Amino acid sequence: MPTDIIMPQMGESIVEGTITKWLKKPGDKVQRDEPLFEISTDKVDAEIPAPASGVLREIKVSEGTTVGVNTVVGTIATDGEASAPAKSPPAAAAPPQKEEKKEEKREEKKAAPAPPPAATPAPEATHEEDEEARSSPLVRKIAREHGVSLSQISGTGLGGRITKQDIMSFIERQSSAPAAPQTQAQQPAASTSAPRPAAPAPYPGDLVPMTNMRKIIAQRMIESRRTSAHVHCMYEVDFTRIVNLRNKHKAGFEQRHGVRLTYMPFFVRAAIIALQQWPIVNASIEGENIRYHRQINVGIAVALDWGLIVPVLKNAGDLNFLGLQRGITDLGERARNKKLKPEDLEGSTFTVTNPGQFGAVFGLPIINQPNSAIMGVGGITKQPLVITDKDGNDSIAIRSAVHLTLGYDHRLIDGAVADQFMALVKKNLETWSEEIG
Repeated sequence: MPTDIIMPQMGESIVEGTITKWLKKPGDKVQRDEPLFEISTDKVDAEIPAPASGVLREIKVSEGTTVGVNTVVGTIATDGEASAPAKSPPAAAAPPQKEEKKEEKREEKKAAPAPPPAATPAPEATHEEDEEARSSPLVRKIAREHGVSLSQISGTGLGGRITKQDIMSFIERQSSAPAAPQTQAQQPAASTSAPRPAAPAPYPGDLVPMTNMRKIIAQRMIESRRTSAHVHCMYEVDFTRIVNLRNKHKAGFEQRHGVRLTYMPFFVRAAIIALQQWPIVNASIEGENIRYHRQINVGIAVALDWGLIVPVLKNAGDLNFLGLQRGITDLGERARNKKLKPEDLEGSTFTVTNPGQFGAVFGLPIINQPNSAIMGVGGITKQPLVITDKDGNDSIAIRSAVHLTLGYDHRLIDGAVADQFMALVKKNLETWSEEIG
């Protein structure tokens, strides 16, 4: 019997999901646990793995359709039945056609055997499966648009997975490389992928329905604005010490631990120390009560090509610097590859967001409910700053500076507390003395 593919329940409160994309089409081979289709729910967008190996026999629920959990959305033909039934649906579908379409069907059948080198498509299909297994739908879309074979790219993600950065860097190198005869020889290969063009980008004047994620983001932002009394304060931080420390250790850090050294764990660690001293900033309002949370669970805002998501680093106060870096990297990669689970998005007590990565001097972020505060990290830039030495003498020097913003709920956090909290974050960064591993 074929194996049913069901809409999974992605969390206790989830009752339905929308199929946003099928990553395979009927007749394609699938391997157990490889990504089969993408879904969007109230909690998370995710890739759903195949429940068994075989051939995708039937898609019962089309893209864009919302169905309840445990609904059968397709079937996989397994083992011995995989070969015959997988190809029989097209043949079985041909006879019951109307007479007007018989001619077209005959021409299609003639066209199918016409390319006798049937040996070439087979390896390509297998190769395509390998490429899909180690890349995301976004990466494959970019590859199709630029006529790039993913086999030419070495992935830097987990398990050799090809990231967006990998393919964009490859395309940049190709475009800057001088034209050679080999590129002309490869052009036919690029044109073979042309029959599957990506969906065109919207033009000015188009009316495009919101995705599920965009609807949820819109709803949550409005709710937060209506719920919390938003106030913001901003601090300028001399970040030179951290910049020099990272430049000195980043190569050795990655060699020893297999993970890139970024700036985010410095900001998160500085905030954790301040939260431990000012627990009201880690608290939340429940009715007319204040909930002081036992643990510090830091939400890390991740910008995706299709929206924004805030996975949570649980028990962040119990982690050392290396643990913070590994946790932040893991959440970011799983968010971009649609591997997050609903529980990864629950339970935050404080949030850090980083608009500075795109060049913003600072941001005024909206509080991530039910948190009472969110810290925004601005861009790191070189600026002339006044430096005072031990004897009180002032001088002007070029330093690396960053602007940090705290958005807080004035119902719970007073301005004086918010300022003292941020003053401690600033001090923690400017006088950093912790080992980074």
